[in-house]
Order: sequence, then C-alpha cells, then structure tokens
Amino acid sequence: MVSPSDIADSSRTSGTIPLAEPLKASGHDPGQPAHPGHLGPDGDLPRIVPRRHAARRLVAAAALLVFALVAHSVIRNRAFQWDVVGRYFTTAAVLDGLLLTLWLTGVVMVLGFLLGIPLAVMRLSANPVLRTLSWGYVWIFRSTPLLVQLLLWFNIGALYPMLTLGIPFGPEFVTVKTVNLLGPTLTAVIGLTLHEAAYAAEVVRGGILSVDSGQTEAAQALGIGRRRSLRRIVIPQAMRSIVPTAGNMLIGTLKGTSIVSVLAVHDLLYSVQLVYNQTYQVIPLLMVATLWYVAVTTVLSAGQFYVERHYARGSARALPPTPPEKLRAHLAVLRARLYGATAPDARPAVDDVR
Repeated sequence: MVSPSDIADSSRTSGTIPLAEPLKASGHDPGQPAHPGHLGPDGDLPRIVPRRHAARRLVAAAALLVFALVAHSVIRNRAFQWDVVGRYFTTAAVLDGLLLTLWLTGVVMVLGFLLGIPLAVMRLSANPVLRTLSWGYVWIFRSTPLLVQLLLWFNIGALYPMLTLGIPFGPEFVTVKTVNLLGPTLTAVIGLTLHEAAYAAEVVRGGILSVDSGQTEAAQALGIGRRRSLRRIVIPQAMRSIVPTAGNMLIGTLKGTSIVSVLAVHDLLYSVQLVYNQTYQVIPLLMVATLWYVAVTTVLSAGQFYVERHYARGSARALPPTPPEKLRAHLAVLRARLYGATAPDARPAVDDVR
C-alpha cells in the first residue's frame, strides 16, 4: 500500500506535482477521490458538454425546408399579383372598411362584456330565477349560428311589423314601424353584441370560479360586503384567467365581423368585394384583406401579452420576459459563443445552451 508520505517523497525526487494540486487549482475538493484519467491535458477537470439532440435538429431543419418551399411558392407565384396587392393595400376604400371593422370590433367587445358581466353574476346568484334566466340566455345564443341571428335581426320587420310601448292589455303610448328602424350597421351591432355577451358571460363566470373561495370568506370575515369584495378582491384576481380568453374572443370578433358583409355593411371584406367585383382581381384583393387582418391580429396579440404580463404580477416569482428582453438574451448567448470560438482558453459565460 502506498502512503501519502511516499507520494510526497516521490514528488520531491521526481519534481512532479501531487494529484491534489491540480484538483485544488480547478476548484475540486482534494479530499474527494478522482481518477487521473478524468483530468484534462492541463490538469484541469473536463468541461461538461450538453447532450446533442440530433433528431431534434433534423426535424427543425426539415421544418425550415418546408417553410422555405412554401414561402418561395407564395412569393414567386404570379397568380397572387403582388403589384396589385401593393396598389390597393392603402386605398381609401380599403382603409374605410378597415376603420369600420375596428370600430365594430371595439363597440361589440365593450357592449358584449358590459352585458356579459351581469349575466355571469346572475348565473352565480343564489336566486333560481336569475340563475335560470341567465343560463337560458347563454344556451339560446350559443346554440344558434351567428349568421342566423344576424339574418333574423335584419328581417325583424317580418316578425314584428310594429313595436309598441304602453301598458300591457291597456293603452299604447308609442308605436314604431320596424321596417326601416334597423339599418345594416345597427343590425350588425345588435346581433354581434348579443352573441358576444353569451360568451363573455361564460368567460367572466369561469374567471370568478377560478378564484379560491377562501378569498371571499376572508373578505366576509373582515366585514366587507359582497359587492365590494367582488369588485375589489375577486375580479382583480379573476382577470388573470379572464384576459387570455378575452384576448382570444377579441381576435375572434375581429375576424367574425367579416360575416356582416352579407348584410351589405361596408367592413373590410365587403369593401374588398366591391373592388374585385369591378376589376375581377379576386385573389390579390383577398390577399389585401388577409394581410390587414394578419397585421391587426398581430398588434392585438402583442397587446394581449403585455396585459397578461401585467396581471401575472404577484402570481409568479419572475414575470415572463418581453420580446426585447428575449432578443437581448439571445444576443448575449451569441456573443458568448463567438467569444468562446475566438478564445479557446476562455470559458464562455453560458455553458449549457441548447
């Protein structure tokens, strides 16, 4: 058996460095055993290399190849007539239709949630009458297609030729003919709002139910009323669950407004249809509408991200990084890799980068 004193004597006579010295210099505990074959050529511990995912890289390369082929086929396809798309992209008719689409989306979302919040509260009420009426409203408007609802409101004059206001089974004070009462735009607002309110009620109800019941019990123990606790305690916490679904509803409403073109409402799609009915350039004009929908949806998605990030405060240890923060992190990783490639003796700042 070789003792530590023998190793020390042999190092003095041969001039070699004991095993503990390189391990100590590399940050390894000299008291822990280490095999000499595990050391690098300079006596340093080897660097840990992350596992290589060959299959993942092959799949990513195949996906990029497919994307490049699709993008090439779209860009180089003359049938899209990109010069025509650029010519009509910012014309007055298209921009007017876009403004009406945005106005219709905003009005419908605001009115839909203003009506949906009371419906959600009624659905959670202990009163069976209010709960049943709210359930019936949601059931009816979620069960019928939106196009059918719009057509029924547009032809309301055939169902009710006269609208009267007065005492039931008594005298009538006001009588209005419904033939010319509702125009196309007003019909679209009413139909979309009533349809949106049914979904908004379920979104708000789901958000309220996601809040722990102990929050309401604690508010009651502190003497806070039901309405105030709902407004100041429950709703702010429920927003974290409401915002993602409400953002999806907003984007869906933006695209769903295109259905009002059947009522001759001059939204974005109907304005485009009027143009290609005269020029017979159907594909490029449809691409104009598509690009505008994509642009507005992208802006709304970015806004939804920041609203979700705002309401995520206090529920997570760290907020999700913003796109500029992600870009700076990727640039830092790239600089670290370039520094490691140019200076092989220096250790990069980020070792385990996938």
